[in-house]
Amino acid sequence: MGFDREDFAGKPVVAVVNTWSDINPCHTHLRDRAESVKRGVWQAGGFPLEIPAISLSEPFMKPSTMLYRNLLAMETEELLRSYPFDGAVLLGGCDKTTPALIMGAVSCGLPFVYVPAGPMLRASYRGGVLGSGSDVWKYWAELRAGRLTQEEWDEMESRIASSPGHCMTMGTASTMTAAAEALGVSLPGASSIPAADSAHPRMAVESGRRIVELIRSDGVELSAEHFENAITVVLALGGSTNAVIHLIAMAGRAGVPLSLARFDELSRSVPVLANLRPSGAYLMQDFFEAGGLRGLMSRLPLHDVPTVSGSSLAENLRGASVYDDDVIRRVENPLLAEGGLAILRGSLAPDGAVIKHSAASASLLSHVGPAVVFEDYDDMNARIDDPDLDVTPDSVLVLRHAGPLGGPGMPEWGMLPIPKKLLRAGVSDMVRISDARMSGTSYGTCVLHVAPESFVGGPLALVRSGDMIALDVSGRRLDLLVDDAELDARRSSWTRRPRPAMRGYERLFFDHVTQANEGCDFDFLHGAGGVPEPAIH
Repeated sequence: MGFDREDFAGKPVVAVVNTWSDINPCHTHLRDRAESVKRGVWQAGGFPLEIPAISLSEPFMKPSTMLYRNLLAMETEELLRSYPFDGAVLLGGCDKTTPALIMGAVSCGLPFVYVPAGPMLRASYRGGVLGSGSDVWKYWAELRAGRLTQEEWDEMESRIASSPGHCMTMGTASTMTAAAEALGVSLPGASSIPAADSAHPRMAVESGRRIVELIRSDGVELSAEHFENAITVVLALGGSTNAVIHLIAMAGRAGVPLSLARFDELSRSVPVLANLRPSGAYLMQDFFEAGGLRGLMSRLPLHDVPTVSGSSLAENLRGASVYDDDVIRRVENPLLAEGGLAILRGSLAPDGAVIKHSAASASLLSHVGPAVVFEDYDDMNARIDDPDLDVTPDSVLVLRHAGPLGGPGMPEWGMLPIPKKLLRAGVSDMVRISDARMSGTSYGTCVLHVAPESFVGGPLALVRSGDMIALDVSGRRLDLLVDDAELDARRSSWTRRPRPAMRGYERLFFDHVTQANEGCDFDFLHGAGGVPEPAIH
């Protein structure tokens, strides 16, 4: 027994791929939004079928949702290939769900529309405004420093999530849903709508209608220009460093070459216009009310490309307005003169590293200091608050074995905590370097994604406490100031850590994942035919 076309009365069959689950607080409302999408599909003459996909819940999945991004991409692709679907509407929003769903749908090749979950409403605490993630890090530091009581922390924590939706700061969730809209795979304005706003279910219904028409016109093929638009928007938003990895992986699925160099070239010329936390002052609800992503995009030089709306990008932006020039700045009055991300290279990161300098301390963007090395996450947790730790405000905190293989899964450990004794002395930021990622809601002078990672013998594996490290963001440099002869001696005695015991999928990840600068995708999904050893310089 099986389905054939007669079972659907000749109607276009639409997969409504839903990442709702009880354990993902960012997606609690997506059960209802799937019904809205299905209503739109029926209205347009299609036949919707809702299918569940794994939900990558940032607060609960360990060690990292990044370990499972590729699994969700594979599941999405196989769901769309194995059933008789003509197109898909994808429902997600929490961090990795956006790139994973889009990667899978692009690999499958069916027409699709992406429905972003939408950010939470702004939250308040004792007369002030709370931003999810960003204020968690701030108040956690205050708690560790003894300037906040446990009762005050508990009160803040109970207030910070005020509605359904993902983080309402410009973290990874809002960065990637905005990138999806800039790619042209969401309806115009969709990514900015708060989850609890009445416009959100209306957008979901319209997405359901639109996919039926898109099926009849064969969808949109993503090009290099689409991805340059997405990068430009991410930079102007002061978006998450995670976007670098995800956009490279998404472009790879689309067969579009995309390098770290292109990110940095665009960063030199694209100003930060969005005054959003953690780089700025406002939250996503303010951004929506100020004109949203359409308003911001109307102030940027973008390629006019086809989109899933059926109109070109320029047509989608016609009539877009900005209603608050402090939330969405004019080009002549930017929050920062250049994009929020910078790509660094040098003897410590020959294949690249990334810093969100829009959320870093200006005084630390050119810095030379001695390394304090933590061998792994457990070592860091054991020693970071030791009163005898040999650390000063000028020190450079280094965490290794936190990359794609060393984590495994490249967890969000890159915002290393400030040692407690320095916090209590009033230190609020330090240079921190790792092969990990960090939450898009985080801030501070954190250099991330160092490639090649330490687990495979990249230069990060050779750093010793006391070595001098030089950071020069304007010069795009990250260097280990140790002479070549000494480094050669260290390299000759270096040995790789034993491979950890792993379950089935983890073994697949470990054997086939690429490095951060290549998007951390599976090599066989790009036709590479096996993961080559990263070049060690």
